[in-house]
Order: sequence, then structure tokens, then C-alpha cells
Amino acid sequence: MEENKASTFRWRTWLLLVLVAVAAAYYVIKPFNGDNDGKPDTAKNGEAPRGKEGNKKDKLISSVTAEPVTLADVPVYLNGLGSVTGLRTVTVRSRIDGELLHVHYKEGAIVKEGELLAEIDPRTAQIQLMQAEGQLLRDEALLKNAQLDADRYKTLLAQDSIASQQVATQESLVKQYQGTVTTDKALVANAKLQLSYTRITAPISGRLGLRLVDQGNMIKASDATGLAVITQVQPISVVFTLPEDAVPAVMQQSTQGKTLTVEAFDRGGKNKLATGQLLAIDNQIDTNTGTVKLKSQFANTDNALFVNQFVNVRMLMDTLHAVPVIPSSAVQTGEKGTFVYVLKDDQTVTVRPVKLGTVDGEKVTVLEGLKAQELVVIDGTDKLREGAKAKRVTNNPSDATPAPEAATGNKDSKRKRDK
Repeated sequence: MEENKASTFRWRTWLLLVLVAVAAAYYVIKPFNGDNDGKPDTAKNGEAPRGKEGNKKDKLISSVTAEPVTLADVPVYLNGLGSVTGLRTVTVRSRIDGELLHVHYKEGAIVKEGELLAEIDPRTAQIQLMQAEGQLLRDEALLKNAQLDADRYKTLLAQDSIASQQVATQESLVKQYQGTVTTDKALVANAKLQLSYTRITAPISGRLGLRLVDQGNMIKASDATGLAVITQVQPISVVFTLPEDAVPAVMQQSTQGKTLTVEAFDRGGKNKLATGQLLAIDNQIDTNTGTVKLKSQFANTDNALFVNQFVNVRMLMDTLHAVPVIPSSAVQTGEKGTFVYVLKDDQTVTVRPVKLGTVDGEKVTVLEGLKAQELVVIDGTDKLREGAKAKRVTNNPSDATPAPEAATGNKDSKRKRDK
């Protein structure tokens, strides 16, 4: 009896273990069963059920950012590199020798034409002027006396009291004194001119540089350094270069009498410093660089341009009216050239070859290949190909697709809202 009881106990124990193992296996395998006991899958929170085909199809649809092609007026520019130069630059030098007595200008100041800059010791020039004037007075007295004698000789000749030869000699002496007086007057004028050179004035209007000679020094007319340098900065000029390929277009505009607008930007090319106009074109192309020099003029009333400053130059050549414009990020490059992805109404994309024009910042003009209001993909092009499915993503909340409402089956969410 005891052996039968022990055997029955062992058999029941093994049966219980088998049942537990089968139940555990069932609950482990059940989540992986797509049929869910013959019932269709239901998504959580009331979402519509999705099968394998639905999930695979959703994965093939790419999310992209697209913008419409717009029509705009686009300026056509020629870009070059240049440097600011003074419209006129003059080194102020002394025309006579002497001691520099006074310096009246301030370094770096703006001076006007004719303004007094410095004075040289005038005493030597004053003495020379006095000598010339004294010699002139003496010779004028001799001339006057010779003229009186000539008049008396003519009277005596009329009375047949003297020979005609004596009259002719006296008239020759008068002409000699007249020449001497004329020479003396020239010496007086020269002495006055030398005296005026003791006052050094500004030959042009502009900005003065640093002082080159200090007061008290002996200066000479042969000194190469001079006293100061004046550079005209209002207006001011910019000399820049353009490729030789641009010469025909520039010459055509110039010969037609058009005024070409020139803009000067800083070294980074972001901040516009001044706006001016083209002034002159050089008469030859530099064979070493293949460029031609052009000169432009700017009013520079705000002193934004400084001599020898490096600038980026942009010259307006023409304006294209109502041309298609797209973001530069939409342009792709392939083996056959440039192209864009166009998003069609059926949510598929097509590859469209395009011919690009000028670039203006982050926008680029399209000469061929696109029409206004067509959608071009600017972001999300990595997985796109011809005919691929794509949906447009927008940051505008009003354009966004609303999420499915919980009323499709999420009763728990509804009860929570009611509470």
C-alpha cells in the first residue's frame, strides 16, 4: 500500500510540473502569435491596427522638407577684389631752402585746398625782394632821363641844330633802359614769388598724414621726403580687378553710356561699406593674371573707406525680371550635371535636370527646368530616387496632419478625460 501511494504521488507531481511548463510556454509564445487567437490586432490607445504590409509600406515613405519655386527680380553681379586708393595723393614739399619756423597743421586732420600748413623763415626772400625793387627804381629813373634827352634831341634836330645820328643813339639808349626796367620787374616778381613760397599751403583738399619734418629743421627744395602727405578721401576711389572674360560685357555697358553701380564690402564680404559708380577701365589686360583693372569712385561722406583698405567689390551689370528662384540647398549634383527633386501632387518625387543662373546669397536662379509654385525638396534627399514616395513635413501647425482621435477605440482615455 505504501509503495502504491508513493508511486501515485510521484506521478501526480510530474503531471503538475508538465502542466506548469505547458502553461508557461503558452504565455511566452502568445505575444509572438500574429493571429491573436484568430482575432485581428488592436493598437494601443485606440490606434488603427497595422499589419506587416502596412508597416513595410510606411517605411518606404520618406519625410521631406519642400519649398515652392518663386518668381523674383534677381540682380546680376560681377565680383572682384580691390583696394581703396586716394582719388589724388600729393606729397607737400618746400620750394625754397630755409628754416621751418611754424607747423600749423594737425596730423591726420582734414584740410581744405589753400589752407596754411607751415611757414619758412621769410627774411632771405624779403631781402632779395628789396634788392630787386631798388634796382627797378634806379633803372626806371635812368629810363625817364633818357626819354627826356631823346625828346630834346628831336626838338634840336627839327631846328637843324644837331646831327640825326645823335638822336638815333639816344633813342637806342631809351630802348636799352626799357629792357632793363622790364628785367627788373621780372626780378621783383620772382622775389615776391619766392617770398610767397615761405608760406606752405595745401595744394588739394584731403586728409593729412603724419608729420615728416618737425619745426626748427632746415629744409631744402631738393628734399625727397617732403613735409606731409595729403590724400583726397572725399570722394575716394577703389581699384579692383575682373577676369578678362568679363571685359566684353563691361565694355558693352560702358560704350552704351550706362552708369554701372559698384558696391564695396568688407573683407568678409558681409557688411556693405559704400555704394559708388564705375569711373574708368584700364586699357590693357594683365597677361600674368588674366585680369583687367577698373576704377570706381565713392562719395565716402561717412569715411567708411580708408586708403589701402582691402575690399570685396560687386558691380551690378543687369537685373533679371520674374525668373524662377529656389533655395541653394535644393540643388543636387550628379553625373549628368545639376538637378533637383520635385515633389508632385501624388506624393512622389521626380528627378528634374536644371540649368542654374546667378547665385544671390542662399537663393539661386533657374534658367531652365522649373516652373513657378512647383515644390522642390530642400531637406531629406538622402533616400530619394525617381518615383519614390515622399510626404512633405511643415513647421506650420495649421498645415500639420492631425493625429487620430482616441474615439476610435481608446475608451480608457475618454474616461480619464471625463474624470
